[in-house]
Amino acid sequence: MAESPYASLPDHRFWRKAVASMPPFALDPIVATPFKIAKEDKVATAGSCFAQEIAHQLQKSGYNYYLCEEPPAGLSPAEARARNYAMYSCRYGNLYTTTQLLQLLRRAYGEYQPQLDIWRDDDGRYVDPFRPRIEPQGYETVEEMRADRERHLAAVRKMVETMDVFVFTFGLTECWRHRPDGAVLQLAPGVAGGVFDPELYEFWNMGVAEVVRDFLASVDIIQSRNPGVRIILSVSPVSIIATGEDRHVLVSNSASKAILRAAADEVVRARANIAYFPSYDLVTAAPNAARFYGDDTRRINHLGVERTMQIFFQHFMEPSEAPSRAVAVAKLDLAAEARSASRIICDEEAIDAA
Repeated sequence: MAESPYASLPDHRFWRKAVASMPPFALDPIVATPFKIAKEDKVATAGSCFAQEIAHQLQKSGYNYYLCEEPPAGLSPAEARARNYAMYSCRYGNLYTTTQLLQLLRRAYGEYQPQLDIWRDDDGRYVDPFRPRIEPQGYETVEEMRADRERHLAAVRKMVETMDVFVFTFGLTECWRHRPDGAVLQLAPGVAGGVFDPELYEFWNMGVAEVVRDFLASVDIIQSRNPGVRIILSVSPVSIIATGEDRHVLVSNSASKAILRAAADEVVRARANIAYFPSYDLVTAAPNAARFYGDDTRRINHLGVERTMQIFFQHFMEPSEAPSRAVAVAKLDLAAEARSASRIICDEEAIDAA
């Protein structure tokens, strides 16, 4: 009998050997990684709220999590944390879609100027439509908001040009757009500022091709200014909180995650310098899902986070006894506060309170 092409494959290629036979918490879907992260490497993060877990773990472990947008002078670490200065490498809040990332980069480099400029919240204070919850109390004046936006975009440029590793997490396919020029929003108008007007805003649900297109365009912008940057891509296992589609939220969630996972696979196949971190695959696998999701069956519990990040460090981080690169005192204080708080902020949760 002729030998099957599967006969000599390693164990990790078979479900029975690599999944079904694994004891609890032993499942590890990473076979190899194209690069390692050294302790001195500046690691920046962006994406959906699950990307914040990587930021917290890097800070806890003494690796060089890259905080580019520093708080104003005189702001205490607690105040800085409350105003989201340690949420991500820059104060962009959650970037749920690849179009958000692309438009942010284009705005930072003067390639795109959205027509939409300001919103107001329920108290009449000014809000940045593209990160409406970043300043919890809003802004007193339009000038204050615009000045903060310019500082933010300058920090984004600094991050792009000086980071060593960029970790991005795909979060959503559903979004809301400003009809006049297609500007994609973090949250629907009316949730955390602004007023919903169907003549001005439209719901949009991205397909695989759109997710791939906009992420690769983002990569091109980043690498044109930082050719040596290494990129790690993941898909958030956190379920959507609500759907704009006229169907059950469970069906929308399945469709959205399938689109994002397929898009991630296409991106990694298209570019050799992009690594895939299978957080979604690990958490949602049948042997793990019941153990790794919290009581709301949407967010990941402590056990799931610990196991996921253990695998991340095991495969992506380069063991080293060398001390981390020195950083500014303000950043060290911010990291300490983030470690003690260990909070994860999902902007879309404001939808439930809207």
